[in-house]
Amino acid sequence: MIQVPPADVPPPVAPPVWDLTVGLIEATVQLDQPSGPDTRTVGTGFLIQAERPDGSPRIVLVTAAHVLERMEDPDARIGWRTALPDGSWRFAPEPLTIRDDAGEPLWTRHPDRDVAVMEIQAPDAFARAAIPLGWLADRNAFEAWQVGPGDELLSLGFPRGLSANRAGFPILRVGRIASYPLSPVEAFPTFLLDFTVFPGNSGGPVFWTPSARKRPGTTEPDNAFIAGLLSQEVRVGEDQLDIGVVTHAVFIREAISQLDPLP
Repeated sequence: MIQVPPADVPPPVAPPVWDLTVGLIEATVQLDQPSGPDTRTVGTGFLIQAERPDGSPRIVLVTAAHVLERMEDPDARIGWRTALPDGSWRFAPEPLTIRDDAGEPLWTRHPDRDVAVMEIQAPDAFARAAIPLGWLADRNAFEAWQVGPGDELLSLGFPRGLSANRAGFPILRVGRIASYPLSPVEAFPTFLLDFTVFPGNSGGPVFWTPSARKRPGTTEPDNAFIAGLLSQEVRVGEDQLDIGVVTHAVFIREAISQLDPLP
């Protein structure tokens, strides 16, 4: 059973809409499944608010498709966090069924990209923390905000299953865009980010915020966006190049649209 704070404990205060960093920290969760007596498969996911066509609310878990594909058992774990009366937090993972009785996946995979989405039931605090669909970058976001090679992006994840603290919050990292061009996304569906990637980072959000760079000609932009999700690290043979591959957020949008049957 999922534990929630007592009624007299106020829920976590939602950050201002422009504070995507804190918002995504609260919306990012660890995914894991035992893979042996002393080992486990670990990945990162984040929650998106994506209304159904009829306007009813829906929470969607987003991660890299290979994270779930490598979890062979029907149940994984999702790392919820519970606020306690004294202001501290407790890591409170719960089972997450990812395959049906026949072993078929319950998630939806993008047909061409390493993106998986899955409708889930989340505790109220996490449902409130889920990031609105509109924060996912569209095809024109990089050009509109003049974000390009050398600019900094932030990323959240659980490298080698580690978290920022015992409460299970993700670790925040920063890297620079290391490839060009970034568009059109149909021709360049992924881009490179210059930072060290470890197992467990896959599926984490990569995003741009006012703290990364101000919009040209303004003191503070009125928007921020999720640029994509971390798909993999770059290796040449056994050499780790400290470069991550990011899949554009457009393909997250496309995967979420697959959840709704065509009229």
